[in-house]
Amino acid sequence: MELEEIMDRLEETVRKMEQEKLSLEESYQCFSEGMKYVREGNKAIDQVEKKIQVLMGNEGEEDE
Repeated sequence: MELEEIMDRLEETVRKMEQEKLSLEESYQCFSEGMKYVREGNKAIDQVEKKIQVLMGNEGEEDE
């Protein structure tokens, strides 16, 4: 899943939690789903950061 799609789904989950009257179980399910998207988003961002570091030849490490 692309980062943009992950963010869209996360926003949709947050809107659902804010706008609907949910039972405790439904709220928990939405929260769990949202946390899954957060983890997937963080993973996608980490992958992009690694690619950028490779492309830049790890210039940040040279500055240390």
